[in-house]
Amino acid sequence: MVPVRIERVTLDTASNRFVVILKDDSENRWLPIVVGPAEAQAIALQLEQVSPPRPMTHDLIRNILKALDIQIVKVVITELKDNTYFAVIEIKDRTTIHPIDARPSDAIALALRLGTSIFVNESVMKKASITEQEETAEAVTEKDEIQTLNVELMNAVKEERYEDAAKIRDRIKLLGQNMPKDKGSDQ
Repeated sequence: MVPVRIERVTLDTASNRFVVILKDDSENRWLPIVVGPAEAQAIALQLEQVSPPRPMTHDLIRNILKALDIQIVKVVITELKDNTYFAVIEIKDRTTIHPIDARPSDAIALALRLGTSIFVNESVMKKASITEQEETAEAVTEKDEIQTLNVELMNAVKEERYEDAAKIRDRIKLLGQNMPKDKGSDQ
């Protein structure tokens, strides 16, 4: 298993889908996973340390696990089959570890909220990761800007500032034309 961290959430403007980028720092590999808009927002808000006024679904699950004294031991992206990623959340009660099948986006959102380690099976990394040689310095800089713009876009839509949202969306599309394509989804 390869330990990874969440590098960013971005919008693939070519497909108009959100992508979570997991980074393997030891081998300089990135794993792009397509996620739904709600999950992208849940992950991005946690990355930006933005607290919603009421608990979102992943916050609720975190609160339930804490109330029941259940820990998440780790999250593992286990396989990529037919262009769909699969994950397992390993939870532990007082005596037993239980593997729970999950979409990677939900597993990642929970791991972020609980400070849990995220891993990817090596076979998945070999099959779907992008290596450092495939990335350019310009693309990484553009991805950082796109990540920031995506958070601004979500906030503009949430605050019903649609004119601002359209301008931000257009900027994201312009920057995203040179982005690498994703290799799989968690849907």
